[in-house]
Amino acid sequence: MTFQTLTAGKNSVTFKSFGVDLAADLYLPEGFDPTQTYKAIVGASPFPQVKDQIPATYGPEMAARGFIYLGFDYLGMGDSPALPGEFKQSRYMFRLIENTWDAVSYLGTLPFVSDIYGLGVCQGGSIIASAAVTDHRIKKIAMVSGMMAADAFQWTDRDIANQVIAAANASMQKQYETGAPDYVAPFGLNDEMSREEFVGAAAYPEMAGETYDYYGRDGAKGPVAVENFTNMHIGDQPMQSLISIGEAYADKITQPSLTIYGTNASTAPCSTQFVAKLTNEHEELTFDDFSHVDFYYKPEAVKASTDAVAAFFAA
Repeated sequence: MTFQTLTAGKNSVTFKSFGVDLAADLYLPEGFDPTQTYKAIVGASPFPQVKDQIPATYGPEMAARGFIYLGFDYLGMGDSPALPGEFKQSRYMFRLIENTWDAVSYLGTLPFVSDIYGLGVCQGGSIIASAAVTDHRIKKIAMVSGMMAADAFQWTDRDIANQVIAAANASMQKQYETGAPDYVAPFGLNDEMSREEFVGAAAYPEMAGETYDYYGRDGAKGPVAVENFTNMHIGDQPMQSLISIGEAYADKITQPSLTIYGTNASTAPCSTQFVAKLTNEHEELTFDDFSHVDFYYKPEAVKASTDAVAAFFAA
């Protein structure tokens, strides 16, 4: 696709990362004119999402507010290929960061792009925060329901963490020996479960309920609603996620940042503990009425977050 064929709204594009073409959607504002310049946003999605989930929600919203937004499928996810000899659903943290750097490079080739910003939701918050540490082409970052300080979730109970590690180690060994993918359901939710089945077996039913309402078989953005999405994932992924924590990089971030989260969300400490370590120019916006997943798709929560992000990036 050439610059001349791009139009307002959603445009399917690709860009290179790890030598392959990653599938992406470039959202352009109404009245888009390639002879003008616009502020652009690289989006980072939650684990284990594809571009038809959060990016398909936030892309149009940010374009409606005058920004260019790039949402994409990470290497091995959605419509993007895995590397030769590797398997799909292999979303590894360090690669996500490099994919993000390449997305910034792609935006930098577009003559109508001026400043570039980063917007991450859930795990995407950690991706954006980590990527921005050494990529100062990203001028500002915003994180919504971000999982930057994941220590509070992943390492508080060392026995559970070690069980997760043992399972991930075994999965990696199995895949190496068999040459076949080892798919697991990281949250205990597979693509066939009913809401009653998943929530009934959950230790935290309320959290499970909102998870299912988005990701479940019958959910708003589950495997039925989004054809190229699955809840199944390569089993060795925790070997990277457990040592990829944005909190560790907080005091290295120099760009202005905005953190948005629900005060009563179970994941709120992943934002508050991150913010406590920041030394940059920083803004914090909290909401008492919105949960972690509300910011994924609930209209009032999405409007609140995208309004705030637009104002922050425009300033």
